[in-house]
Amino acid sequence: MSQTQVSTSIQAAKRYAELSQQLSLANPDALDNDTGVAVQAKFITPLDPVIETADGNRLPAVPVEEAHKINALKSKADGQEESLIKCTSQEKEKEKSRLSLLEKDVSAPDDSLDLALPPVTSHPLFPPLPLYGPPSLLRNAHCLFFRITSFFLSTGFLLVIVLGALFTSIPTVCDRVWFWLTFRDPDRTRPFYEEEHRRAAARQREAQKWQQSNKRSKTQHQYREKPDTLNNVSQDKFVPLEGGPDKLVCDARYYARRVGLEMEKFKVQTEDGFIIDLWHLYDPNKQQPHSEKEKGDKGPNIFQNGLQNGENTPPQSKRYPVLLIHGLLQSAGAYCCNDDDSLAFYLHKAGYDVWLGNNRAGFRPQHTLLNYSDPRMWSWNIRQMGVMDLPAFISRVLSETGFHKLGLVAHSQGTTQTFVALAKGQRPGLGEKISVFCALAPAVYAGPLIGKMYFKFMKVISPAMFRIFFGIHAFIPLMMVMHGLLPAKLYGWMGYLVFGFLFNWTDRRWDKGIRDRFFQFAPVYVSSESMRWWLGRECFAKHKCILSTKEEDVQEDSSRDSSAKSSGPLGTTKETGQEKGTPWYDERAPPFAMWIAGSDGLVDGRRLLDRFEQGREPHVNVVRSKVIEEYEHLDVLWAIDSIEKVGSEVKQVIWQTMSKEDRQRCQSIDGVTDTPI
Repeated sequence: MSQTQVSTSIQAAKRYAELSQQLSLANPDALDNDTGVAVQAKFITPLDPVIETADGNRLPAVPVEEAHKINALKSKADGQEESLIKCTSQEKEKEKSRLSLLEKDVSAPDDSLDLALPPVTSHPLFPPLPLYGPPSLLRNAHCLFFRITSFFLSTGFLLVIVLGALFTSIPTVCDRVWFWLTFRDPDRTRPFYEEEHRRAAARQREAQKWQQSNKRSKTQHQYREKPDTLNNVSQDKFVPLEGGPDKLVCDARYYARRVGLEMEKFKVQTEDGFIIDLWHLYDPNKQQPHSEKEKGDKGPNIFQNGLQNGENTPPQSKRYPVLLIHGLLQSAGAYCCNDDDSLAFYLHKAGYDVWLGNNRAGFRPQHTLLNYSDPRMWSWNIRQMGVMDLPAFISRVLSETGFHKLGLVAHSQGTTQTFVALAKGQRPGLGEKISVFCALAPAVYAGPLIGKMYFKFMKVISPAMFRIFFGIHAFIPLMMVMHGLLPAKLYGWMGYLVFGFLFNWTDRRWDKGIRDRFFQFAPVYVSSESMRWWLGRECFAKHKCILSTKEEDVQEDSSRDSSAKSSGPLGTTKETGQEKGTPWYDERAPPFAMWIAGSDGLVDGRRLLDRFEQGREPHVNVVRSKVIEEYEHLDVLWAIDSIEKVGSEVKQVIWQTMSKEDRQRCQSIDGVTDTPI
């Protein structure tokens, strides 16, 4: 090595050490045993680098340019050629082509991606996240400022919302009082009035039986009387493990035990170091729970451990895995609070192996290195939930079950992160791990509620003002504090009142007797950056779409209009058969199925359905689409007839889209047919 090369290497090593210090967990001089010392960047996708530390952990949310820089400096300090740092425009085009090929691998990208050129520009819908360095006097003062301002301002904002909800509820309260004073039942006009009374009576009988049995046996586990059937699924083989009056607890396992099932909780580590919860339902009469060691996280690398379990299981003895993903400000408990009409319980009792994913933060934010007060713990939005959380869930479920694919069911924001993850330029290879994607109330296009006054306020203020109002940590954490302080019944009532005010929801189609349960699992911790993506002036609220900007939509609409005379069915030209517009998905997209709430003001599911029907996604096979006119946003989960109108069809679609080999390998599913879609 020449003297010039040695000098260059020394300078690179010095700059590398400085940059490593800026990207580490803390100042390396203050760390012991290299814990959290930045070593290099690892690209999960071309737009999603994370920092690998000397102790094998990960730090999230590093800008692409900084990630490229630390890898280039490390390579140069080690004496390697820095061939990818400076390129001609022709070489840049070759590099872009290579990156597009690397996107085809759903697992960790090729190592050469770590030295790749950073993208010249990012998608306008996914602007770069802010970079927060290790703790310092200036950064700590910066964080403290935002925590103080956001505490007072966001609390004031929340108070305005609560007061608005209380004020707008006055006419409803007055109407109910008038009905009672005139000796009329105000609930008589509810669409499921008789069914609600029948279910309330059934629950009361079950509670009495449970209490009487406990008095006789002195133990809950000797309760063996057959419960009343609340829907058309046979329940006689599932004996309740909990009973009595509803305790109103934020514990999905408790509600699973009330219908004769058990639940275990797995820890999953994402590729950027977050620890997220994955719940698994099982029949305690047929299966033993996993050990605590087996339920622990397996590290940040996904789709690399192979299929661990059940590879040689005899045919017709396995359950096909189904993963459920929840919506914004919710947890997976939303699928578990409606007795046997809960979608999770229904699918398990039908014969599927049901897993429920809880996105990052949830009720208990966890990371391998970061703590709650570190702003890097909260520097994420819908993209990270899509390209990090969802693959981590899918990888773990497939690893535990021994299958190559699974059925994916998502609601609201859960559909958003899936639609984003499967898109070209994100993580499209994930589609090859999914046999069907069932989207409930798909959140792709904004509904009219985005124009409400309080949402407009968030859109009007600048990003800097948004952070002053709502901070750079958790979004209005006072909501979670009140969750732990208020009595469960009061909290459930307030939750319904506030969320109903915000999103124009009603409980007309729900079982009102258990409505307070539904709001025990919401809200949860989310990042202010995530809410800024939804409601701030730059992203979703501005463009009203998760994957297309306003300008792209105008161009595509103009293109379709100009070619209308020469167009064939579904927007294809007669001469070439080429579809108009820019598709979001390629040939790796799994089959899609959609259940759209026709009275949903929060999102516009019909516009998404139009996109598919017009042929703008030629690679997507929509195997089922249904608009339920009377349904609102949450009715697809909680309506009394949701199993009949949604759940039973989800059960059928999953079975019909499974591979022939998986059908032969799995036990039969109650009430499904083999008629191909």
